[in-house]
Amino acid sequence: MKFIFADSLDHVDPGYDFLRDRYSENRQPYWDDVYPHEIMGYAPYDGMLVSRGIVGGTAVGGKYTEAQAMRFRRDGARSFLRLDKPPFSQLPIFGDCGAFTYHKEERPPYTPEDTAEFYDDGRFTHGCSVDHIIFDFDEDLAGFEGGTEDARRRFDITLENAAEFKVSTRHMSGRFTPLGVIQGWSPGSMAEAARRLVAMGYDYLALGGTVPLKASQIKACLREIREAIPQSTRIHVLGFAKADEIETFEPFNITSFDTTSPLIRAFKDAKANYYLPNSAGKLNYYTAIRVPQALENPKLQRLAKRGALNQEELVKMERSALDALRAYDRNEAPIDDTLEAVLTYATPALMGAPLADLPGTRAVDELRARYRRTLEDRPWKACSCPICKALSIEVLIFRASNRNKRRGIHNLGVYKSLVNKLPSRSELHDEADIPGDTSKAKPDPHGSIVCSPCI
Repeated sequence: MKFIFADSLDHVDPGYDFLRDRYSENRQPYWDDVYPHEIMGYAPYDGMLVSRGIVGGTAVGGKYTEAQAMRFRRDGARSFLRLDKPPFSQLPIFGDCGAFTYHKEERPPYTPEDTAEFYDDGRFTHGCSVDHIIFDFDEDLAGFEGGTEDARRRFDITLENAAEFKVSTRHMSGRFTPLGVIQGWSPGSMAEAARRLVAMGYDYLALGGTVPLKASQIKACLREIREAIPQSTRIHVLGFAKADEIETFEPFNITSFDTTSPLIRAFKDAKANYYLPNSAGKLNYYTAIRVPQALENPKLQRLAKRGALNQEELVKMERSALDALRAYDRNEAPIDDTLEAVLTYATPALMGAPLADLPGTRAVDELRARYRRTLEDRPWKACSCPICKALSIEVLIFRASNRNKRRGIHNLGVYKSLVNKLPSRSELHDEADIPGDTSKAKPDPHGSIVCSPCI
């Protein structure tokens, strides 16, 4: 099972000044910034995925600037992502259409033909057919029954596009591997979609529409899909939001999955921001300590406008919290004093009221307990990754993009180590086969060429 990281320009400034909270001088975003595999010195994933909707274009406005999108198309995904040099040059690069970016449209804004060209021009190794996301889901429906008119319309559009995409990629054989995308409103409808895609000639399928589903619902879908298609058919799970439960999906013979969950949890989860492996082969989660920027945090600014706290007080409290955390890291401050300095500042930023106005509230008590556990356990000291070794306690401070993304990159590394220990990994070669690439081919004793199995 391969872990594919879905990138969204998730790079950081390697020269960021954490003491003064400043970018490096004369920094040029993208050109000076580094991707996770660059700052870590190794790839904390088995490959990367780029959505066409993220790149953007005339049909859909993406996250890339116009210049970045032009360079991506001109130089290709591998060069743009800086995966063109060893040891990264053999990592697979998946592409999909980013169906959520156009989910309100009657039809996808892309055609199968221009999508095939997008993958080929970008020199992707794997590309997904053009799908139209279905949000309806009913686990209790049997077979192909049910489904709203709109769900069935999207189902048909997705399969029609898959059929045309397969035809459009025939002359590109060997340049990238096409994946037929599954969409459906129930386990049975997804199984029917999978059956039809295999009949079209696909031997690699991508399961879409899983983000809002519970783990048990995704498993129900995979169970029926597996019963409908040959065991040799490979399955990729798109946007796998249940990444922390990956070991429970081993029985379904998943070939690959993509997720951003470990990185996003670093700054979007209220409690579980920092990963650390434990002796049981699972993950321990820690709460990052919030010390927002005093002059930029909306709740703090509202308190200042109301006169509950003035900006000078906020800046002083901010400095006290940061100084206390750094002193604690150097074993120069007791934990209780550090907690008080942090909570005095964090409570207004999180709850919109000074700590003195919220005596004994459950929310404050829970926050205090989570922060105490983080400080007592000192998880940043237990990690030897390049991020934690360089930043120390700064990696556990929830504050602006460069800290938060670095913590997310740390999470990617920890998560990758967890995936590496899955039983299915023992059957995989270290390198993924790249369509059209024979650099990893192995000669057999009889003189023929034995290629590494592709994912």
